[in-house]
Amino acid sequence: MKLSIIGTGYVGLTTGTCFSEVGHEVVCVDNNREKVEALLRGEIPIYEPELEELVTKNVNAGRLRFTTSIREGVENSDIIFIAVPTPPQPDGSVDLSFIEKVSHEIALCLTPELGYRIIVDKSTVPVCTGSKVMQTIKRYAPAGVDFDIVSNPEFLREGCAVQDLLNPDRIVIGADSQRAMDMMKRVYQMFHAPIVETDLSSAELIKHAANSFLALKISYINAVSAICERSGGDVELVARGIGMDKRISPHFLAAGLGYGGSCFPKDVKAFIHISDDLGVPFTLLKEVERINQTQLDRFMNRLREKLWILRDKRIAVWGLAFKENTDDVRESVAVNLCRRLCEEKAIVSAFDPKANETAARVLGDAPVTICDDMYECARGAEVLIIATEWKEFANADLVKLKELMHLPIIFDGRNLLHPANAVHAGFEYHSIGRASVYPEKKQ
Repeated sequence: MKLSIIGTGYVGLTTGTCFSEVGHEVVCVDNNREKVEALLRGEIPIYEPELEELVTKNVNAGRLRFTTSIREGVENSDIIFIAVPTPPQPDGSVDLSFIEKVSHEIALCLTPELGYRIIVDKSTVPVCTGSKVMQTIKRYAPAGVDFDIVSNPEFLREGCAVQDLLNPDRIVIGADSQRAMDMMKRVYQMFHAPIVETDLSSAELIKHAANSFLALKISYINAVSAICERSGGDVELVARGIGMDKRISPHFLAAGLGYGGSCFPKDVKAFIHISDDLGVPFTLLKEVERINQTQLDRFMNRLREKLWILRDKRIAVWGLAFKENTDDVRESVAVNLCRRLCEEKAIVSAFDPKANETAARVLGDAPVTICDDMYECARGAEVLIIATEWKEFANADLVKLKELMHLPIIFDGRNLLHPANAVHAGFEYHSIGRASVYPEKKQ
C-alpha cells in the first residue's frame, strides 16, 4: 500500500521505516528542511538500534523517501499517518496545536478527485482528539471529500522500537467505519500480532491507560524499595517473588531512581488531566506521580547522609539518557540528578555511551563535565553514581575503577551491579531497596 507519515521523530521515522521494510511504499514528511536534507543524505537524527541500517536498505530499494511537502504525501498515499509531537503543557494537558495544524494542512490538500483517504492519529493524543481532527478536516476541506479518521496508537519502547514495531504484542485500531478498519488491517497483514478492533475513543484511551499502568508498576516497586531499605529486605528478591505470579509478571518491577522519558511523565499527567476534565479524578495516578517525584529526593538524602556536604565533592555520574539504548534525555532522571548535584555545588562529571551530545544541549549552563570515556569520568571521584542501566556499566572493570577513584564508593541507582562483586573489588556499595554493603577491613 501507499502510506505517508507526517512527522519524522522517534515514532514517525521508525514507523515509516518499518512499514517500508514489510513492503509498503512510504513517504515521510517533515516541515524541518534541514532534517529532511540530512535524511536524504542518509544521516539519522536519533540513535535507535537497527534503524539506520533499515533506513538505508529501504531508501535504496525505493520503498522509503523523504519530503517537506504534505501535499506530496496526501496526493500519493491511501493512508496518511499523523506522528507529530504532542508536548505537555504546564497544567498537564496536551498541546494539540501540531495535530490541529497538520489536520488543517491535510484538509487543504484533499479533493474529491483524489478519492478515499484515511487519516490516522499515530501520535499519543487525549480521548476525543479524533473527533476534533474530523471536524477540522470537514471545516477546511472542499465539499465532497471522502475520508475517515482512525486511531492507531503506538507502543514503542525507545531502544528497541524497531523490534517493537516488527514484532508487536498487539495492534490497536480504532475506527468508526468498517471500510477504514478493513484497509488498516491490510496495512498490518504482514505483522504477526493480534489486532484489537475498537471504536475511535477506546483506542485513544488504551494508550494513556497502558502507559499509566506501567508507570504505576514502577512507582509501586519503588515504594516497596523504601520499605525494604528500612526493614532490611531485598527489593530484588521481593520483585522476583511477586513477578513470578502470572497475574503480575516481572516486567516493570525494577526499582530505581524513577521513570522518565518522553512518554510516562507526559502520559500520566495527561491522563490525570483527562480524568479531571471528565469529572472522575484519578487520585491513584496522582500518587503514582508523587512517588516518582520523591524517589530522586530519597536518593539525594542518602547521598547527603553519606557525604554530609555535597559542595566541592567530586561526583561521577554514569548515564545521561533516560534509559539504555537511546540518546533521548527528555525528562531523564539522570539529567535531573546532575542538575540537583550542581545546585548543591558538587563537582560533577558525567558519561553516557550515546547521549553525551543531547545531554550537553539540555544541561545548558549546569557546570557538568561531559566525558568521552566512562573510566576517565570516574577518575578522582569520591562517589560514582550509576544513573542509567547501560550494559557497559553492568560489565565494568571494577578493579580498574577502584584504582581510578579517590574514594571507593558506588551509589547504584539502577541496581545494575551484584553487591558481592562490588565488595569483592573493594567498594562500599549502596543501591535501591537493598542493604548497603561494605568491604571487610584489613587487620
